[in-house]
Amino acid sequence: MHTNRISPARKFLLGLGLALSALFFSGCQTMVLSNLTPASLPENPSQIYTMTLRATPKTKAIPPESIEPKIIIDGRSHVMTKSPLGENLYEFDYQLPSGRDQLAYYFLVDYKVKGGEGQLNSSQAYTGLSQASIVRRYVLSLEVNRGPVGSRISILGRGFTPQDTVYFDSTPARTVFESPNSISFFVPALDPGRNYRVTLNSPSGNSPVGTFRVDSASVTVVPMSLMLRSGETQPLTFTVPNAAPPGGLLLDVTTDIPDSVIMPEVIVPQGQNTITVNVQGGQPGNGSLYLKGYGGGEVTIPVTVTGR
Repeated sequence: MHTNRISPARKFLLGLGLALSALFFSGCQTMVLSNLTPASLPENPSQIYTMTLRATPKTKAIPPESIEPKIIIDGRSHVMTKSPLGENLYEFDYQLPSGRDQLAYYFLVDYKVKGGEGQLNSSQAYTGLSQASIVRRYVLSLEVNRGPVGSRISILGRGFTPQDTVYFDSTPARTVFESPNSISFFVPALDPGRNYRVTLNSPSGNSPVGTFRVDSASVTVVPMSLMLRSGETQPLTFTVPNAAPPGGLLLDVTTDIPDSVIMPEVIVPQGQNTITVNVQGGQPGNGSLYLKGYGGGEVTIPVTVTGR
């Protein structure tokens, strides 16, 4: 038996033809599918989420009325409808089952292509498997993005808890939980004149909030020093140059003799620029009150407490 062998030149031409054919057919894609559904979907009370697809015909041989998009979720097929938002857009509103926070899905489109003599040939296009997660906690925005030390600033969002803490870079800020949709913080005593990265930290993870610029500020304290007997009280007045912002202005006063000084928290009320607090002498001792973030970086108020 004799077998004709293919010459090397013929092999080359045959391979080249197959390659060109593959290139030709891959470039003749008749329908392009684009998944426009975000990978993260903010939680909503109705638990209904809109899945969006763009199905773009690449040839006029596809009758628009023949395009039938579907979305496959958990193995079940759902018919999509035309979106009023634009041409070639299709939507499906999916009711997420209780207890779920993720879903896997893909899109499938059946359509017809006109062939020779007006014949309609069935065709199909589909996407790869995609996943979407329901975000039950997210940050919308900072109320403002700059202010002096002590300013109370709000953050709007969803899913806040009492365990959340705001950080300026690696420095924690005093954080106030107001509701699941609102949280606020007092700008910590940091070096003014620079931007800090603000994050919201919680046991479930960290969320970026934005950047905040700490502005310089000054404060006047009267008197500049205190001399008290145990049990005696004396007023101490703090004055800032500008009216306190909404929520008030926290003056974070600390001391190195906590057993000798008894005083309330110092917050300049909203719209005012001065606050007077009563300082009471405790156990005898010598030390100071400290207010960081003002003047040259720290205001020091010497304190002496003697026995009765």
